[in-house]
Amino acid sequence: MAEAGNRIWWKIALATCPIIVLLGSASGWLSNSGFGNPWFDRLAKPSFMPPGWVFGLAWTILYVLLGLALAMILAEPPSDRRRTGLTLFFVQLGLNFAWSPIFFAAHDISLAKWVIFAMAAIAAAAAGRFLRLRRAAGLLLVPYLGWLVFAATLNATIEQLNPRAGSPLVGIR
Repeated sequence: MAEAGNRIWWKIALATCPIIVLLGSASGWLSNSGFGNPWFDRLAKPSFMPPGWVFGLAWTILYVLLGLALAMILAEPPSDRRRTGLTLFFVQLGLNFAWSPIFFAAHDISLAKWVIFAMAAIAAAAAGRFLRLRRAAGLLLVPYLGWLVFAATLNATIEQLNPRAGSPLVGIR
């Protein structure tokens, strides 16, 4: 059965990669994410903030890697381990798609920080599950985990540099 999974994962990737890239891009576009957003442009940024084009390139590559990893796991035979890995993957992906609307559209820097912290932790758990199911799928998530740590650091630093710039979605801080 594993041999069949080795043969078909790339066919599944023909769907998973563009779907994840398109959904991630839509989340950012609909949220007016990044430079060019007047609210974001006014925020103080850390010295290690990359230029805007880096984010589009990085996220496109990372979303393709996520799509490839997902395809590999979808091609694996059904099991409790596979189901748990996929659940973790989709929960972190939902948080990923929610981050831009929270940060860029709702201007809730603090909530976005907690969302990205949770996303990174859940993505690490998903990568661990994927690694046990199919090593390559788990390894494909490593660059994503690295980027999430970097993005979380950016988010936290922007919050620190702009203590009253956000608009809380929830009343408790």
